Amino acid sequence: MADLTPKQELSRGFGDALSSAFELTITPLVMGLIGYGLDRWLGTLPVFTAFWFFFTLGYEIWKLRKRYELQMLEHESNVPGMRRPATPDDGEAKP
Repeated sequence: MADLTPKQELSRGFGDALSSAFELTITPLVMGLIGYGLDRWLGTLPVFTAFWFFFTLGYEIWKLRKRYELQMLEHESNVPGMRRPATPDDGEAKP
C-alpha cells in the first residue's frame, strides 16, 4: 500500500491557505458592513465603516503572523541540530 502522508500534508496546506484567505477577506468585509449599518443609523457615514474594517483587517493580519511564527517554531524544533536563538520570553538572559 502506498504512503499517502505527503499528499495528505499537501492537501491540508491548501485547505489551510484557502481558509486563511477566506478569513482575511470576508471577516473585515462583514465587519465593515456592520460599521456601515451603524454609520447609516447614526449618520456618521465613514467613521464606523472605516474603523471596523481596518481594525479587523489589522487583527487578522496579526493573527496570521502569530500563527505563522508558531508553525515555524514548531518546524524548527523538529529539525535535528537546529537551535533557535534565545529570546527574552524563554527566561534566558540576553548575551
